[in-house]
Amino acid sequence: MMEKVKLNNPFVVYGYKGPEYFCDREAETEKLMSTLHGERNVTLIAPRRMGKTGLIQHVFNHFSASDEAIRCFYVDIFATKNLEQFVQLLANTIIGKLDTVSQAALRNIQAFFSSFRPTMALDELTGIPTFSLDIQPSERESSLKRIFEYMKASGKRCYVAIDEFQQILSYPEKGTEALIRSYIQFLPNVYFIFSGSQQHMMEEMFLSANRPFFQSSMVLSLQPIDEAKYLSFADAMLRRDGRTIDSDTFHYIYDVSEGITWYIQSILHGIYDHHQLAINKQLVDDVIQEIIGEQTDTYQNYLAWLTENQQNLLRAIASEHLVGAPLSQDFIRAHRLPAPSSVKTALNALVDKQLVTRTPKGCCVSDIFFALWLRRL
Repeated sequence: MMEKVKLNNPFVVYGYKGPEYFCDREAETEKLMSTLHGERNVTLIAPRRMGKTGLIQHVFNHFSASDEAIRCFYVDIFATKNLEQFVQLLANTIIGKLDTVSQAALRNIQAFFSSFRPTMALDELTGIPTFSLDIQPSERESSLKRIFEYMKASGKRCYVAIDEFQQILSYPEKGTEALIRSYIQFLPNVYFIFSGSQQHMMEEMFLSANRPFFQSSMVLSLQPIDEAKYLSFADAMLRRDGRTIDSDTFHYIYDVSEGITWYIQSILHGIYDHHQLAINKQLVDDVIQEIIGEQTDTYQNYLAWLTENQQNLLRAIASEHLVGAPLSQDFIRAHRLPAPSSVKTALNALVDKQLVTRTPKGCCVSDIFFALWLRRL
């Protein structure tokens, strides 16, 4: 259970600081908790910065508060490049966290993973031992199996969230999906949240009948928080500082943020820091300009890494907010872009660089603040 903390700014931009600073998601929290409690896995799909990581931590906080015997693990695999790195990250997160800190427990861990030469180190701040495995490329599959067996043998109820799960599709090892699926389906005390931000990839993995994870979990797509509920949350937090926000001003924030949690939080965080009693659209614009200004060097570097065709296409997409048909003649002519084949090449490069996102409705610049910066050039 997370200890209650008092924040200087109640609008959290990074991390999870406890239920007091978490906005709504009551229905989603209940759905995730009831599904996991009922011995089913969950697939959580949401665009980047919609708040899926915060929701997972919120759910885990509830579980930990309700039963100290439950163990919750969160693993973000976005930065992993292959199965070996995946296994190593999983091992570092889980090994040693299911045991009491005793010499007997340490010996049991070392015996359980003896073939993988476990090493132990003490955390300098907490004094809690941490373990790592010396995983050889030829042993990565058996190492993964042993980690899952370790959780099973503990007898403890475990919930494991693997964030950006679609990353396993980029691993060079063939059959990673089937391998992981084959191991987790026989764990009677371990249940998973598979979360991801690439909607089409996640849906293909979990909703296609010919894929290993088909019908293996309940699928939940995370939508924007209801505007009225978010307004109530924001106003309650501001009232603690002797201020309020009216519905028109909050609608302006919600609209420019496209309902995406992180952008709303960032703007509200900046507003709170201003300590200005009158919260109006002008203050919102000032805060947005400050946020964009802080990132100007980063945005300029983004452009410097792009070819001229990629830059022009990026600006064109930003100017229209959402482009349903980026290869259409109307769009190409309107923005004086090159031939469709060149636009397609540039578009694929922008998507690969995660500067542009493909959605069912079309293409848009992935970062809303970056899009605003581009439109203001």
